[in-house]
Amino acid sequence: MNDRYDAGAAGHGADQYELVGYDEYGRPVYRQVPPQQTQQQTYDPYAQQTQQYGQGYGYDPYAQQGTQPPAYDYGAYDPYATGAQGGGPAPGTAHDPYGQATAATGRQPRAEQTAQQTAHIPQQAGPAHDEDTPAEPREYHTEQFAFVEEPDANSEDVIDWLKFTENRTERREEARRRSRSRIVALAVVFALVAAGGVGYLWYAGKLPGLSSDGSATGTATAAGAQKRDVIVVHLHDIKGDGTATALLVDNTTTQRGTTVLLPNSLALTSDDGTTTTLAKSVEDDGSDGTRDALDTVLGTDIEGTWRLDTPYLQNLVDLVGNIDVDTDTDVPDPAAKKKGTAPLVNKGRNQTLSGKMAVAYATYRAPGEAQDAQLKRFGQVLQSVLRKLSSDPQAATTTIQTLQQILDPSLTDKDLGTFLAGLSDLAKGGDYKTDLLPVRSDGTLSARTGAGIVKNVLGGTAKSPDKDAAVSVSVQNATGVKDNTEKARVVLLNGGFTFLEGGTGAARATSEVVYADAAAKANATEVAKTLGLPAGSVTKGKVSGSADVSVVLGQDYKPSSG
Repeated sequence: MNDRYDAGAAGHGADQYELVGYDEYGRPVYRQVPPQQTQQQTYDPYAQQTQQYGQGYGYDPYAQQGTQPPAYDYGAYDPYATGAQGGGPAPGTAHDPYGQATAATGRQPRAEQTAQQTAHIPQQAGPAHDEDTPAEPREYHTEQFAFVEEPDANSEDVIDWLKFTENRTERREEARRRSRSRIVALAVVFALVAAGGVGYLWYAGKLPGLSSDGSATGTATAAGAQKRDVIVVHLHDIKGDGTATALLVDNTTTQRGTTVLLPNSLALTSDDGTTTTLAKSVEDDGSDGTRDALDTVLGTDIEGTWRLDTPYLQNLVDLVGNIDVDTDTDVPDPAAKKKGTAPLVNKGRNQTLSGKMAVAYATYRAPGEAQDAQLKRFGQVLQSVLRKLSSDPQAATTTIQTLQQILDPSLTDKDLGTFLAGLSDLAKGGDYKTDLLPVRSDGTLSARTGAGIVKNVLGGTAKSPDKDAAVSVSVQNATGVKDNTEKARVVLLNGGFTFLEGGTGAARATSEVVYADAAAKANATEVAKTLGLPAGSVTKGKVSGSADVSVVLGQDYKPSSG
């Protein structure tokens, strides 16, 4: 690389230099390159010809044409060289571009560097100092370097990718934060809803163990403080001469409905203070007497009595458009005259029953079957009828009026229709159930029963008649027929006696009624009469257990009712 450099006359035909190397500081070293001999002409409008200077270096416009200027040697430089002959420049003198050489001294006014001296270019440091002079610290400036910035087409893509990655990471973090916030919020909402739901169920008495299923635990509102509407319904089978009784309960506080089935063996206290059974009370004391006796035993406040004879039940089912029941047994057709006839009601789920079929199912009791089984079927029919009945009080009242029943004076058509419409609404919403009131073999209520259904469902206090008021009878079956025990139990309970199970003994021909002391002889005679046994079967002897009278049924026992 060659640079042109003229330290003193920029723009006046500068001399040429060439790079010869670098010094110990890395700076380039140049030397002067002698140009080829050419005619140097410098225009000086003020220059004067004088013979003193001879052929000077300046341009003389009046000089004779054809005179060639002498060639100059740039190989060496002598600042003190003198002029030669004729005042011309001595050989080896440097060129003076201004043409002002002095003949007297022979010195050139401008010093020229020799090839051995260090040359430098602009923007570089000055010439090298002597070796003995300490070197100054090297200094660089930004203008000494030239950087060519080439645009990188991928640089913006990289920046965009970094921005995209950063943004995507931020979005993911933000999404995670939002997700965590949603989860926390949902957990809080779920906890609040669960707490509210549990609180409502606890208040309404619908939590497991807190409802009327026999548990000893009450509800948020004291059982006795809850508002209930209670009606007793008696189903009279006009052909079978039997009854079935249930309580319809509408708890307006907890918004739950219940059918409480009452066994016929439930011990009650009659008007004269004697002990009787529910079945006998319905037959002997009528609606008012039975209602009062139930209030006394159960601690309830029954508002009215609905006597539902089987023909009215049949009409009611037909009016609501049949019912669906999960039947537990096949029911034969009472009108069938031949054996092997298809049953009137088939066993199975969701069996559609007409009015006639519903009455047959509600009153059916298989041979040797306990009365509780028939009572449960009656409860199924009642709840199914409530599900099909209209929930509108006016429509329900119209249905009741269509039956053309003669109701108890304390219960009008409108009151019964409105009451049944409320229960219908609960039955359709799933807030309705049927419970069987369990009683002991003597017809009394146990402590567990009293703390369960009677307290939680009815809001009452169980108070069975004094056990000593009823004569307890222990019965052992020696007839060889298993169903005779149940038939004897029903007869004795209906007769006002307390029944005690005596088991099954070896078959014997005659029956026996035993009493322990003379005071119990009259009771033993009454027991024999109630069971249809001859008076000669009564005898004094050892009485088993805590019974007042013991009975052993022989093959001569002929039950008169089932």
